[in-house]
Amino acid sequence: MPEINIQNLLLAGCHFGHITRRWNPKMKKYIFMERNGIHIIDLNKTAQLLTQATDEVSRITRQGGTILFVGTKKQAKDIIKIEANRCGMPYVTERWLGGTLTNFITIKKSIKRLKNLEKKATDGTYDMVSKKEILTIEREKEKLERVLGGIRDMAHLPESLYLVDAKKEDIAIREANRLGIPVIAILDTNCDPDLVDFPIPSNDDAFKAINLITHTIAEAVIEGKAGQTEFSAAVQKEGNEKEVSESGKKYKEEEYATDEEIRTELRDQ
Repeated sequence: MPEINIQNLLLAGCHFGHITRRWNPKMKKYIFMERNGIHIIDLNKTAQLLTQATDEVSRITRQGGTILFVGTKKQAKDIIKIEANRCGMPYVTERWLGGTLTNFITIKKSIKRLKNLEKKATDGTYDMVSKKEILTIEREKEKLERVLGGIRDMAHLPESLYLVDAKKEDIAIREANRLGIPVIAILDTNCDPDLVDFPIPSNDDAFKAINLITHTIAEAVIEGKAGQTEFSAAVQKEGNEKEVSESGKKYKEEEYATDEEIRTELRDQ
């Protein structure tokens, strides 16, 4: 994983916030100073919080979890797509569809529709329909691919979201908060840190800043996935060694539905 240090953050321009009149007072604790009408972000805190975020990402992916990368602003789209593909995670770079998380069952149906349309292009269907019908199918397929292509292989709700610009991606954050899905996000000085579980205070407009932080998050994903085998072996060993006994009575964990079981139920729909 790339070294997280203040010099790298400085060179990427992570310290430049927004003009002072556009700030959110809740970001005050992450601001170092004001200079020429612009807030300067405290990079010591950025480095510290980025480290905490990467630790969380590695922990989640080490356990086989999924991180959904989100960045729909112009400066972030290509970076999000490239880094998410590099580390094997789903992504959203076009407009966030309302209900992507909170109505995931419907989203899965749309993904299934996309895959069926793609199948028609190769199973001989085009040989049996008119050019007009082919054009209609292609247009629908392109539209679905544009908005759902990045999550087409996301079989269940993600364990966490990583996103660029918490202010712009407020709908995604609200959906994640509603479902109790942790949010990791780059926050500029105009954002509300209370809505995010793992804030990363930084310039969220500069290409270099977005690229550095997103690349670092992707490296944490790769590092975590590399440790999955080790984690699985440790869990299996612990399970083999654990003996459950209390006055000869074994309590069934399935007696009550836990949050995790509810999440699993949603995944299997």
